[in-house]
Amino acid sequence: MILASPVSGELRCRSFPAHSSTNQHSDRVEHSSTMALSSRLKYVSLGVLVLQTTLLVLTMRYSRTLKENGPRYLASSAVVSAEVLKIFMCTLLIFSENNFSLTAMYELLNKEILNKPVELVKLAVPAGIYTLQNNLLYVALSNLDAATYQVTYQLKILTTALFSVSMLGKKLGSYQWLSLLFLMAGVTLVQLPVESLGDSEQNVMSASSQFVGLIAVLMACVSSGFAGVYFEKILKETSQSLWLRNIQLGLFSFVFGLTGMVVYDGESLKQEGIFQGYNTITCIVVVLQALGGLIVAVVIKYADNILKGFATSLSIMVSTLMSYFLLKDFNPTSVFFLGAVLVIAATFLYGYEQKPASSSTNKV
Repeated sequence: MILASPVSGELRCRSFPAHSSTNQHSDRVEHSSTMALSSRLKYVSLGVLVLQTTLLVLTMRYSRTLKENGPRYLASSAVVSAEVLKIFMCTLLIFSENNFSLTAMYELLNKEILNKPVELVKLAVPAGIYTLQNNLLYVALSNLDAATYQVTYQLKILTTALFSVSMLGKKLGSYQWLSLLFLMAGVTLVQLPVESLGDSEQNVMSASSQFVGLIAVLMACVSSGFAGVYFEKILKETSQSLWLRNIQLGLFSFVFGLTGMVVYDGESLKQEGIFQGYNTITCIVVVLQALGGLIVAVVIKYADNILKGFATSLSIMVSTLMSYFLLKDFNPTSVFFLGAVLVIAATFLYGYEQKPASSSTNKV
């Protein structure tokens, strides 16, 4: 009996660590599986972002330069259609988050949208600017090739950084300021005029078209930077889901887009209707544009800045190759490639986070 207690105690001591070890092992397995899933989602979301960004630019450019017998589709109509589709997709996502309960979804939308008019009105500003930006992108890609557009549009990094400093009080590191210099130098090189032989009148028309496209891109960069930072500021002040915020944005964007379409394209609407000139390519453009904001939201959740910079760079390279080989509207030069390399380097450098020097000395 005297030996029973030590023996049983020893047995108990041996069995307890075994049980603890099993729990630790299962926790490690669960943690590793979660990390693996998160890693897969990160790269899948980035791959989808590259695909969406590249396809949107190429299909939009193709649709705006495609020669057809009938009227060309209205850019304002495509913007409105994309907003309607985005609202529908976000509603479905909220429906799924509420366990597919119509009652729960209705109560949520009623509480967060109808019963909070002040919060809703705050989104009128970014919604109006986003609507303007989306229309400007159609103007830009009607006048610029896909490669030049992709590189120049990265100036939104500069405008976003400047608005973040002025509106949110963010501080940029030395690497980020250096990346902005690279960015400006790269875009400047890309926009340098190239001597071309041929009809002088044709060259003048081409230069004029490029100037219109450049102004449209620059205005889109400024509007993108301001609206993005303003939206970020609103998101930090509230705890609403991103899908709900996109519905609120979409409602205002729909109203602004519809008003702009009636004002500027009223005569065309009376003659040919809202869906004039629509074809398969146009529908693809609308779907890709509606998906853009949702994909970016997923990337923000799972990816870091360096991987987003990689996605942007890959999209630029693919767009350049497709613009040259498929659309055949782009003649690359050494100056363009130098500018593109600087812009790609700037996207990586801006997302680079400098680690403190003391972190390595803390380890024993």
